[in-house]
Amino acid sequence: MKILNEFKTFAMKGNVIDMAVGVIIGAAFGKIVTSIVNDIIMPPIGLLVGGANFAELKYVMKEAVGETPAVSINYGNFLQVTLDFLIIAFSIFMIIKVMNTAKKKETAEPVTPPAPPAPTKEELLLTEIRDLLKK
Repeated sequence: MKILNEFKTFAMKGNVIDMAVGVIIGAAFGKIVTSIVNDIIMPPIGLLVGGANFAELKYVMKEAVGETPAVSINYGNFLQVTLDFLIIAFSIFMIIKVMNTAKKKETAEPVTPPAPPAPTKEELLLTEIRDLLKK
């Protein structure tokens, strides 16, 4: 029972809930980026390299025989996933950079304390009397 209570305490902390929200949003963001890569970025790149579809690029080590499937190294799929990762990583980097810049602007504006009020005539006179008494 102690372990369950510890887990409940751990799971109810704000950081864990924030992390869960981040993972869910990250998964949705990943789908958006994957769509951008597959549907917008990769077709022009494929056209530039001679109309090749990266997902179909592979090195066939052994051709299919009858019902036995071919043995191949699917390096095109690897290139596609690597490009997806790089674009996602760059996007996250840019988002974090913008957030850090916004935070710096918030903290960069130091609150200057108001200047102390000028001494009144009475205070000036009392200061002079004090100084004269010291002599």
